[in-house]
Amino acid sequence: MTSKNVTRADLAQAVAYAVSLPKYEAIALAEQVLTEICDTLARGENVKLSGFGNFVVREKAERIGPNPKTGAEVPIEPRRSVTFASLNNLKDHVNGKPAGV
Repeated sequence: MTSKNVTRADLAQAVAYAVSLPKYEAIALAEQVLTEICDTLARGENVKLSGFGNFVVREKAERIGPNPKTGAEVPIEPRRSVTFASLNNLKDHVNGKPAGV
Protein backbone atom coordinates (compact mmCIF):
# COMPACT_ATOMS: atom_id res chain seq x y z
CA MET A 1 0.00 0.00 0.00
CA THR A 2 1.49 3.33 -1.00
CA SER A 3 0.88 6.46 0.98
CA LYS A 4 0.93 10.03 -0.27
CA ASN A 5 1.42 12.78 2.23
CA VAL A 6 -0.30 16.08 1.54
CA THR A 7 1.83 19.03 2.60
CA ARG A 8 0.94 22.59 3.58
CA ALA A 9 1.99 23.67 0.10
CA ASP A 10 -0.34 21.06 -1.46
CA LEU A 11 -3.25 22.32 0.66
CA ALA A 12 -2.48 25.92 -0.24
CA GLN A 13 -2.32 25.04 -3.95
CA ALA A 14 -5.71 23.29 -3.76
CA VAL A 15 -7.27 26.29 -1.97
CA ALA A 16 -5.71 28.71 -4.47
CA TYR A 17 -7.21 26.76 -7.35
CA ALA A 18 -10.63 26.23 -5.72
CA VAL A 19 -11.26 29.87 -4.85
CA SER A 20 -9.13 31.60 -7.50
CA LEU A 21 -6.62 33.09 -5.07
CA PRO A 22 -3.02 33.83 -5.89
CA LYS A 23 -0.87 31.04 -4.47
CA TYR A 24 0.94 33.37 -2.04
CA GLU A 25 -2.40 34.44 -0.53
CA ALA A 26 -3.54 30.83 -0.20
CA ILE A 27 -0.25 29.94 1.53
CA ALA A 28 -0.72 32.85 3.96
CA LEU A 29 -4.32 31.77 4.61
CA ALA A 30 -3.32 28.15 5.29
CA GLU A 31 -0.53 29.29 7.62
CA GLN A 32 -2.91 31.58 9.51
CA VAL A 33 -5.45 28.78 10.01
CA LEU A 34 -2.78 26.36 11.25
CA THR A 35 -1.25 29.02 13.52
CA GLU A 36 -4.64 29.76 15.06
CA ILE A 37 -5.26 26.05 15.70
CA CYS A 38 -1.81 25.65 17.30
CA ASP A 39 -2.18 28.80 19.43
CA THR A 40 -5.63 27.71 20.63
CA LEU A 41 -4.33 24.28 21.63
CA ALA A 42 -1.31 25.86 23.36
CA ARG A 43 -3.74 27.85 25.53
CA GLY A 44 -5.29 24.53 26.60
CA GLU A 45 -8.47 25.03 24.58
CA ASN A 46 -9.96 22.35 22.34
CA VAL A 47 -10.59 22.94 18.62
CA LYS A 48 -13.86 21.66 17.16
CA LEU A 49 -14.15 21.68 13.37
CA SER A 50 -17.75 20.97 12.40
CA GLY A 51 -18.13 17.95 10.14
CA PHE A 52 -14.42 17.13 10.43
CA GLY A 53 -13.25 16.37 13.96
CA ASN A 54 -12.03 17.61 17.30
CA PHE A 55 -8.52 18.35 18.53
CA VAL A 56 -8.59 17.77 22.29
CA VAL A 57 -5.92 18.84 24.79
CA ARG A 58 -5.37 16.18 27.43
CA GLU A 59 -3.57 16.73 30.73
CA LYS A 60 -1.19 13.92 31.64
CA ALA A 61 -0.28 13.64 35.32
CA GLU A 62 3.21 12.97 36.61
CA ARG A 63 3.92 9.25 36.75
CA ILE A 64 6.70 6.75 37.17
CA GLY A 65 7.91 4.95 34.07
CA PRO A 66 10.87 2.85 32.97
CA ASN A 67 13.99 4.32 31.39
CA PRO A 68 14.05 2.55 27.98
CA LYS A 69 17.83 1.98 28.13
CA THR A 70 18.31 0.90 31.74
CA GLY A 71 14.87 -0.20 32.84
CA ALA A 72 15.24 1.92 35.98
CA GLU A 73 12.09 3.63 37.21
CA VAL A 74 12.16 7.38 36.62
CA PRO A 75 9.60 10.14 37.12
CA ILE A 76 7.88 11.37 33.96
CA GLU A 77 6.94 15.05 34.16
CA PRO A 78 3.30 16.12 33.84
CA ARG A 79 2.49 17.34 30.34
CA ARG A 80 -0.23 18.07 27.87
CA SER A 81 -0.87 16.09 24.72
CA VAL A 82 -3.20 16.57 21.78
CA THR A 83 -5.51 13.92 20.41
CA PHE A 84 -7.68 14.05 17.30
CA ALA A 85 -11.09 12.42 17.13
CA SER A 86 -12.59 12.33 13.65
CA LEU A 87 -16.32 12.77 13.27
CA ASN A 88 -18.51 10.25 11.45
CA ASN A 89 -18.79 12.59 8.43
CA LEU A 90 -15.03 12.36 7.91
CA LYS A 91 -14.92 8.61 8.54
CA ASP A 92 -17.74 8.06 6.04
CA HIS A 93 -16.04 10.25 3.43
CA VAL A 94 -12.75 8.37 3.83
CA ASN A 95 -14.61 5.07 3.41
CA GLY A 96 -16.47 6.25 0.30
CA LYS A 97 -19.90 6.35 1.89
CA PRO A 98 -22.37 9.01 0.74
CA ALA A 99 -22.90 11.95 3.08
CA GLY A 100 -25.76 11.69 5.54
CA VAL A 101 -26.27 7.93 5.25
